[in-house]
Amino acid sequence: MTAPLHGIRVLDLTNVLAGPFACHQLAHLGAEVIKVENPRGGDLARNLGASPELSAKGMGISFLAQNAGKKSLALNLKHAAGAEALRALVRSADVLVENFRPGVMERLGLGYQSLREDNPALIYCAISGYGQDGPWAANPAYDQIIQGASGVMSITGTDAPTRVGYPLSDTIGGLTAAMAINAALNATPRGTFIDVSMLEATLATMGWVVSNHLIGGATPKAHGNENPTSAPSGTFQAQDAPLNIAANKDEQWQALARLLGRDGLLSDPRFTTREDRKANRHALRAELEVTLTSRPAAHWVEALNAAGIPAGPVLSVPEILDHPQITDRNLVARFDAVPGLTHGIDVVTAGFQLDAARPGVATPPPQLGQDTDAILTELGYSPDDIARLVREGTVANMT
Repeated sequence: MTAPLHGIRVLDLTNVLAGPFACHQLAHLGAEVIKVENPRGGDLARNLGASPELSAKGMGISFLAQNAGKKSLALNLKHAAGAEALRALVRSADVLVENFRPGVMERLGLGYQSLREDNPALIYCAISGYGQDGPWAANPAYDQIIQGASGVMSITGTDAPTRVGYPLSDTIGGLTAAMAINAALNATPRGTFIDVSMLEATLATMGWVVSNHLIGGATPKAHGNENPTSAPSGTFQAQDAPLNIAANKDEQWQALARLLGRDGLLSDPRFTTREDRKANRHALRAELEVTLTSRPAAHWVEALNAAGIPAGPVLSVPEILDHPQITDRNLVARFDAVPGLTHGIDVVTAGFQLDAARPGVATPPPQLGQDTDAILTELGYSPDDIARLVREGTVANMT
């Protein structure tokens, strides 16, 4: 099958996570993604991650995680010649994605209204912390800032405020941008300005929590590992490890009590209805754990699922990555040769399949400026032109 975005050219002017993640999803769908980076260091993510050695090489793990399948053009947009080169590239592009603070691209003379003169059909996606306007629009924003401002931290953990353990808002912002871009690619005629606010994107995914406040008048609060909508539903202790059980339906609760040999709990007035069980969830947990702690978690996960009661293990990241549920479905891709590195890398691909095939990219993450010469040559620049731009500091290449 031809990749859905085959033939689509995306200019990725983004840094760190939200924007690069959005463009990585487009690359998985077959788009040609050209990463336009500052010649002086490139994407900040090149210097981030758990390996100081890789960060020192400008190939930090945070960069490797979401830039496979892209080309790298090292171009200084503050130079007039650099801005001119970007405009030439825009004429051949379908999409441009940037995550500068609002107003930065306009100050460079490269805002949407200006670039649409070069390409009226351009889809221009601006990702920012708060959106292009509003009282916070000019404020800098990283994931943790948005998690705090959105209310996510106020409802997370048992001792809120607590940060979610990965860059949730950055990732949601990137997914939202990728979704909006795909929609805009199907518009007729093309030519759209997309304003993605990480704050709004995060709030949009909090539908149940937000609606409990807007419609039900309830103040959202942290519930730890408990499911506030049902009981017994949460994390329970088995003999050797915790496990998750989600007996959200009355019939699942009844099946759970019987499977554990605790039929008497079904007639206990504390647990008769869903609301009763929610009000007495901690007492119910204690009753269930009397039995659950008698056997290992793996035993209960198998037995509960066999009985139609949703249950699952609580695993570490290494444990789930080694599990056949992941390894057998090819979520992780291997690149044996990576420019600038002496070893191969494994990276996560797209979280979906198309006709039973996992979308992927053919090339590993690029070194800074790896494709500068090839891209400028395509745009009509001669070797002498490129050499002059290198001397002036407008571009950087690998030669």
